[in-house]
Amino acid sequence: MVVLPQQQLPDLSKVPEFTVLSLLLMAAPVMPLLPHSSVRQLLLALVLIGVVGLEIELALLRHAESFSQWIPHVALVIGLLSTVAVYFFPGATSLKVFRVVMVTFVVAGILGVYLHYRGNVEFALERNPSLAGARLIWKALRGATPALAPGALAQLGLLGLLFTYRHPALVGRNTGGRANVD
Repeated sequence: MVVLPQQQLPDLSKVPEFTVLSLLLMAAPVMPLLPHSSVRQLLLALVLIGVVGLEIELALLRHAESFSQWIPHVALVIGLLSTVAVYFFPGATSLKVFRVVMVTFVVAGILGVYLHYRGNVEFALERNPSLAGARLIWKALRGATPALAPGALAQLGLLGLLFTYRHPALVGRNTGGRANVD
């Protein structure tokens, strides 16, 4: 682990609130280390950042009013555990479990897009029963519930599947012990 001198760390007290900018400022000291990472490691890091970020966002939105709203929470916690497991134990078993979890992300994301869209259609029709066709679709896509937001979970699943694509531990080149994740 590289420890940077205190004067090189960004001063977060000038950032008025927790924003994307503050995340970038916190990541700035790590940026010089990225050229030494493999694409596979960076993909896994993106999955980890995405899982944590989506869970924080869902918690802030209080996305837990019904059973179906708990689906992404459960998937993300399992995804976090499997991502950490793959990082520390990159063997065939953990990678296969990770793959199944990532497929679950894709399915849950698609299901979420459908549920959000369907809820927006129902709401739009309650307010204006004469809506139909393209006007109804447009209204549903722009409704109170973000119809395409669950697609972020599906994207994380695709990133995770890309991480496992032709992984050395899955194609028989595992060197035993801790396999290289490159």
